Amino acid sequence: MGGRYAVEVRFTLLGPVQVLAGGEPVRGIAPRHRAVLAYLLLNAGRVISMEKLIDAVWGYDRPDTARSQIHAAITALRRALRGVGADHVLETRPGGYVAIPGPGRLDVQDFAELVAAGRFRDALRLWSGDALADVHAGYAQGARALLDDRRLTAVERLMEAELDAGRHSQVLDELAGHVAAHPLRERLVGQLVLALHRSGRQADALAAARSYRTALAEEQGLDPGRAFAELEQAVLTDAPELRARAEARAGNIEARAEAGERAGNTGNRAEDRAVNGVRSNFLPYDIPDFAGRTAELDRLVAEERNTIVTIDGMAGIGKTTLAVRAAHRLADRFPDGQLFIDLGAHAAGRDPLPASAALEVLLRQLGLTDIPVAEAERSALWRAELARRRVVVVLDNAADGEHVRPLLPGVSDSLLLITSRRRLVDLDGAHALSVEVLPSGDAVALFGSIVGERAAAEPEAVREVLELCGHLPLAIRIAAARLQHRPRWTVSYLAGRLHAERRRLAELTTSERSVAAAFTVSYEQLGTAEQRMFRLLGLAPGRDIEPHAAAALAGVPVFEAEELLENLLDAHMLLQREPGRYTLHDLLREHARSLAEGGGTGDRGAEGRGTGDRGAEDGAEDGGMEEGGALMRLLLHYLHRSRSAVKQLFPHRVPDRPNMPPEITPVEPIRGTAEAVGWLDAERANIIATVVHGPEVCISHLAVALSPYLDRQAHHDDALTLHTIALRRSRALGEHAMPPGRALADLAWTHWRRGDYERSEDFAHQALAACEDPAERSLALNALGNVAWRRRESARAEQCLKQALDLTRIAGDWSREGFVLADLGMILVQLGRHEEARRHLDLALALHRKEGDPLGEARVLNHLGAVLRHQGRAEEAVTRHRQAGELYRAMGNGSDEASAFNGLGEAALSLGEAARAADEHTTALALAGTARNRPEQARAHEGLARACLRLGQDDRAREHGRSALRLYEELGVPEADEVRAFLESV
Repeated sequence: MGGRYAVEVRFTLLGPVQVLAGGEPVRGIAPRHRAVLAYLLLNAGRVISMEKLIDAVWGYDRPDTARSQIHAAITALRRALRGVGADHVLETRPGGYVAIPGPGRLDVQDFAELVAAGRFRDALRLWSGDALADVHAGYAQGARALLDDRRLTAVERLMEAELDAGRHSQVLDELAGHVAAHPLRERLVGQLVLALHRSGRQADALAAARSYRTALAEEQGLDPGRAFAELEQAVLTDAPELRARAEARAGNIEARAEAGERAGNTGNRAEDRAVNGVRSNFLPYDIPDFAGRTAELDRLVAEERNTIVTIDGMAGIGKTTLAVRAAHRLADRFPDGQLFIDLGAHAAGRDPLPASAALEVLLRQLGLTDIPVAEAERSALWRAELARRRVVVVLDNAADGEHVRPLLPGVSDSLLLITSRRRLVDLDGAHALSVEVLPSGDAVALFGSIVGERAAAEPEAVREVLELCGHLPLAIRIAAARLQHRPRWTVSYLAGRLHAERRRLAELTTSERSVAAAFTVSYEQLGTAEQRMFRLLGLAPGRDIEPHAAAALAGVPVFEAEELLENLLDAHMLLQREPGRYTLHDLLREHARSLAEGGGTGDRGAEGRGTGDRGAEDGAEDGGMEEGGALMRLLLHYLHRSRSAVKQLFPHRVPDRPNMPPEITPVEPIRGTAEAVGWLDAERANIIATVVHGPEVCISHLAVALSPYLDRQAHHDDALTLHTIALRRSRALGEHAMPPGRALADLAWTHWRRGDYERSEDFAHQALAACEDPAERSLALNALGNVAWRRRESARAEQCLKQALDLTRIAGDWSREGFVLADLGMILVQLGRHEEARRHLDLALALHRKEGDPLGEARVLNHLGAVLRHQGRAEEAVTRHRQAGELYRAMGNGSDEASAFNGLGEAALSLGEAARAADEHTTALALAGTARNRPEQARAHEGLARACLRLGQDDRAREHGRSALRLYEELGVPEADEVRAFLESV
């Protein structure tokens, strides 16, 4: 029994909420009382205020008797607990109530400890139904969903361990039951597919994968993730590594897993990652018909101990395919991750990816969130991470040594595979591999793997085709694909067509003729509609395209566009690295662009002629007209689809502007916030690329539409690009056609969000000088006021914000009025006028709730938390910050959620809870790092410094203090002096 308990007492939340004494439920606890007890137990060890309990149980619909009902519940609970000698579990503290069940008494705590120890089956046995099964309070649904997700994660980790131990047959029924209950849980479905395949049931495995694809598309309109697609393809081709890995591990993992379960651990670091599924694999799909390159592949695999290997060769030689194949082969030797990035040095119509942007992508692939802004600091962080990890990294399409130098590691056990068309002779310590054309035997094997029996029937003709393709893998694949889809053709006929095309291209180099001939023959055999789509795809500046955008580009219905894309994919004229998204090889993009700019003319074989009138007409179009019209349709598609998506997320922030260009092609509506976020995240880079490299049409409207999304998702670099081009376009057209005031005001606001207060101030003044529109002037004055606030120039800030407030009321913009009122409230706090600040914030809150604007409501609640903390009401401040954080989290707004967590940390520290403050600031730092929110990063570091000092962790306090000081100095704000003084005192 132990402790102060009279009998064995346990508390259960993983099922019905119960107090068990001697294994029997304690009677006399009403449902409302169980709701209060469960909330306190979910927050065991943490003091919960009366206000927070009321919010948790009732939310905004609290009754007038809420406080007395909580008192009654606590009294009843104490009475019931006293009866079993457990009255000490509930204690009253100065700030509220706290539950202290003690070790081994609460199933939620036991579950977490068992999962951490790798004892998944013991942990799952604690569940006796749905979590909080009989609780109907306001907090219950969210808490129940969180607990259930933790349970499913434990199930997935258990299944992963069982599969790695070779027990696929034993867990089949168990897995099938879990998938039946959760048919859209991708990782579980993938595990079922793998278990079926390893049990010799390939057809059933593929059927399970297809069922999941269908259900996901019908219920959520989504495609499976990359990892699932790769697994499905591996099952389809019966890839031997699926079995080999299981067989290799089955001999020792099972014993280690059982020993680890007894000992409370799961083995060494690498195996922990494998068993728990914590592995970052961003490699593209490894093509199943890879042929040849045995010597090169063996050399790459043998050179794993080298840190840097460069792979150079001409375009189309197969550098990327070789690097990706090698990285997949080496994956098990680099357990900390397999990373990939296309540096885009040779993509037609696009600039190479800068090293700074590449570093951000790679650091995020490693799972990091607190990423510096400066390239030098990112490079240093990258080297530090590689020094303590074993990862294999593919840097594809590098321009030269200088392009990748900031991406190189220092001392590391990792492997970098760098592909380039140039020999990177200036990279010290790199091992170079130059890739030549395929040897005859490898070329024959590649051709035959695609064509099949016809290749074996005409060996001489095959050799002739391969000579005409220059033994270049890309050219061979495209030529073979033509033959594969032309059953009446012979290999000899294909050779004849390639001969004719080579004579026409006599002025090119040998390799250029080989590639161009293969391209041209394949292009000629496409239908007219496919030819036109191919040409237009070469004009699209984005990295990839999905069917809706392709439909707009070509001016055809979506179903027709999707069919054309799939036909081009079948002809090896397109690549598909992710389901539903299509891209062009760099050489094919160049070829498509040259055809589009030349009007797409050329001799076409009789079999290649399409039947669509649209394609026949457009084939004769002037190239420039086709280019301009297609990109204009694409930009208009992006405009109207962006407006539809952003309205789902910010219904009050997308105004109907005058002179809005109409839709040219029908735009599929966005349904729901999840689809909106998914579409915007997937298309953002393509939209910006099209704005940069496409025609300057509708850019001002597009900038206004995307502004709320780019701002709240912290895509500030893209926002600057878009608003700068909008400003340039506005000035080029003249003020009367498209006034520049809104672009200037948006630039002022974006620079403020980035922490560049000088440029923010400059653009705000320009906006005020350029425009008379009250809404635009209000936005500029809001930015000016916020700059002054950060500099603690309170009187000037108050003046600017009061002017902004008057202008929002003239414009009748209630949503913007609420934002300005909230910011003005913070200025008044800075001036010490707390009650006046409360009045402004209360009015702002009422406006946002009337408008149904959760973003504005969250901002006000967060500001209210700061006011309450300054008034010495820290417990109430915690409640407001937590409410704000929950709203921000629901919107996916991590940038502002960081501010809410920083507020929680500051409130906790003022309550004397340094450990809790450190936890809250740590969360804030992670969120701010992901969002690249420098002001909140600085604030989190400062909060951690002060919390660590209270905890007696002087070294960590100094470390965080120095980080805060660096950021504050970059921002140029007075907090730098305060942190400097703090560091001197530590």
